[in-house]
Amino acid sequence: MRNEESSVRRGPGVRMGAVLGAAVVLAVVHPPAQAAPDAGSWTTETVAPGVQVRAGVLRDADAKPSWTVTVQGPGSAPLGDRAWADDTAGRLRGAGFEPRVERVVWAAYADTPHGTMGWRVRLGSYGTSGEAQGAREKVAAAGFTAVAEWTGYDAQQPADRESVHVAVIDPARFTGTVAATHDTSVADRETTSSVAAKRHSLLAVNGGFFITSDADGVQGTMAGIGAYDGELESMAAGSRAALILADGGRHARIADLTSTVTARAGSSTYAVQGINRVPGKVRNCGRPGATPTESPRQDVTCAETDDLVKFTPRFRAALPTGPGTQVVLDADGRVVSTGARGGTVPAGGSVLQGIGAASDWLTTHARQGERIALKEVVRDTAGRRVRLDSDDSIVSAAPTLVKDGRLAIDAAAEGTLDPKNLSFGYAWSNVRQPRTMAGLDAKGRLILATVDGRQPGVSEGFTLEEAARFMRSLGAVQALNLDGGGSTAMAVNGRLANVTSDATGERAVGDTVQVLP
Repeated sequence: MRNEESSVRRGPGVRMGAVLGAAVVLAVVHPPAQAAPDAGSWTTETVAPGVQVRAGVLRDADAKPSWTVTVQGPGSAPLGDRAWADDTAGRLRGAGFEPRVERVVWAAYADTPHGTMGWRVRLGSYGTSGEAQGAREKVAAAGFTAVAEWTGYDAQQPADRESVHVAVIDPARFTGTVAATHDTSVADRETTSSVAAKRHSLLAVNGGFFITSDADGVQGTMAGIGAYDGELESMAAGSRAALILADGGRHARIADLTSTVTARAGSSTYAVQGINRVPGKVRNCGRPGATPTESPRQDVTCAETDDLVKFTPRFRAALPTGPGTQVVLDADGRVVSTGARGGTVPAGGSVLQGIGAASDWLTTHARQGERIALKEVVRDTAGRRVRLDSDDSIVSAAPTLVKDGRLAIDAAAEGTLDPKNLSFGYAWSNVRQPRTMAGLDAKGRLILATVDGRQPGVSEGFTLEEAARFMRSLGAVQALNLDGGGSTAMAVNGRLANVTSDATGERAVGDTVQVLP
């Protein structure tokens, strides 16, 4: 039987917008036909003057997702070129199957190609995952590598249901504070709702990317820039999007940030490439000297052979051990001791650990009783310095979604996908996932939003483009993507408000954004 070819449109235009408070807007953006808000299912709660939360489900009655079987492309990529797709479809037909070839086009990223992204080969439409798995096993037995997939996660088809929560904090009316926090220790993981309950928060969402495996560093430490109570507690992974909450959140903005830290002993200087991370391991890359890349690379751990790392008093865990040199500093930055790596950070002091050439620099220049000065500089891409006071905080993730009121998804630059390697970041960026997003509208109101996902027929989630369009539909003129997937969580009055996607329940995360009375 001739393979069926279907050209699948890009159009993940979102859906509905609802800026809460003074300006409530409902809009449906096409193409394709998108989920509309089900008026009967929406709830609105004023948590405090100037803080409002709206929750509901976006539905599309015309969407008919199903389970299907997708043949993996070359090198386990989700897609291949047309020649591969036609050859694979031909071999499947020869084995007695009835495949279809689907064209997939690029989403509306600011820094990737346009037009055809690639081609995929699929078989069948099934009502349950069990049926799809049975079909997949038959395809595998014929010598093909395949997976069972839910078509409701496809960017090229409308989702049938998406459960969203949207909070708007108006600094003109809200008298509390909004701050990023890692609670008591940057080396811990806690659920968003438990931190919110402990701090009696009105509202909270999860924050930036963090270490989840011992193989990549110390669990809970951030994989990107983070600052709490005016103190820089982790460094940027290249130039990536960040939410800057200045003056207790009364003045917020979104910008791509970089960070540099320089250690000076006498007339000699050395670049610090990390704060509160294991020397030699750089999660999400993006640091000078990192291999295999100095550019941001999502969920990749790069290596540094010559690495100087600072540890702060908020690192309340055992310090990393291993080859290299450690210098303990007091509150004035004076050298207390020099020796092997390990132990803990002294109260009020700090620690420098160096490996490779950084170890040699510490051995040569760290002298008992003498000062090692550390200069920390955070800048945005316009070159402006971001100065941190005690009521300022920063939470960072990737990528930028909206800039100056327009879609500006710099997914390639921020390292969430690779246009030259479709096996990298395809599902992370182009497939519907749970997402947490932050934005600012033209009046300076902070928008915090979540969409549940990975729940077939219940809530599919957003692609990055859908997340950007959704935030813009809410009135955001600036927006970024925060950590998502199983980390996506929103707590209202200390209680989890959304349905998280991990089978084990709400995930313990790194930093969070807390709205405090």
